[in-house]
Amino acid sequence: MPETQRRPESRYGNRPTMKDVAARAGVGLKTVSRVVNGEPGVTPETERRVQEAIDALGFRRNDSARVLRKGSTASIGLVLEDLADPFYGPLSRAVEEIARAHGALLINGSSAEDPDREQELALALCARRVDGLVVIPAGDDHRYLEPEIKAGVATVFVDRPAGQIDADCVLSDNFGGAHEGVTHLVAHGHRRIGFIGDMPRIHTAAERLRGYRTAMEDAGIPVEDAWMSLGATDPLRVRRAAEEMLSGPAPVTAIFSGNNRVTVTVIRVLAERTRRVALVAFDDLELADLLQPGVTVIAQDAATLGRTAAERLFGQLDGTLITPERIELPTRLVRRGSGELPPAD
Repeated sequence: MPETQRRPESRYGNRPTMKDVAARAGVGLKTVSRVVNGEPGVTPETERRVQEAIDALGFRRNDSARVLRKGSTASIGLVLEDLADPFYGPLSRAVEEIARAHGALLINGSSAEDPDREQELALALCARRVDGLVVIPAGDDHRYLEPEIKAGVATVFVDRPAGQIDADCVLSDNFGGAHEGVTHLVAHGHRRIGFIGDMPRIHTAAERLRGYRTAMEDAGIPVEDAWMSLGATDPLRVRRAAEEMLSGPAPVTAIFSGNNRVTVTVIRVLAERTRRVALVAFDDLELADLLQPGVTVIAQDAATLGRTAAERLFGQLDGTLITPERIELPTRLVRRGSGELPPAD
């Protein structure tokens, strides 16, 4: 090839190998392997020389070969709905802490509430030989994971149950929390209470709607169709639903919002109105206590959800947990003012 056509050299060099370390330290390859893998049989002086060579060369162990030998990657996958959702921050962190305590690496990704993307992501993690999966499901059919589970991939579902397979799941008491929140509004004199939630196919949204309806029924209050709105949580849809409920000759006097993303838009709508409307929100949110009035919420413990799911996962991996269980964690009513407002009319 002419000089002018010669390809430029890569700015990146080749990774140093154990052979390079052995040559620099003046020892055999097996000695380097023992030091790298923490095995006995190496004198302190030799270990020091090998470690100096490792540091000087920037050597890193190739875990791919180790996986082939041992059949385990010391890694787990976490499939979330949306990494940007504040609810999943403490949940993810709790899973990571448990994984780290077990010497495992956490790899996570977002399904964007798309069942096909969830399946693609979960199977991609399995193809990379993760030892286990923690899944917040977007879909309702998880039979695609049956071969992976049979092959030994520990699997726990969190926040929502698995569909059409028997698997561990860790949930919040969505029905009970919604029932308590709506009952709280009823106790403060409200009879026209609106509900704005997520898409009805989602387990959490359906359970919170059921809690709302049951609480209204228990209070002897007939529910009008115009008081309920489920769908995508995008601000335009939620705003339209809230404005419709708050308009007309007999508007709602209180709103129960089905999750934190819905609540943010509802707060904006209420801030634009002079008539005070009571609000109870499912999910706590940052700065909720600093608003005037503070936002009364049904709080989930996202960190405990993640921690419990991860502990179940590693219990499967060490063989102490065999039979799948459904674990339901309680929610908590936090009174801050917005849920204690009386009806304005």
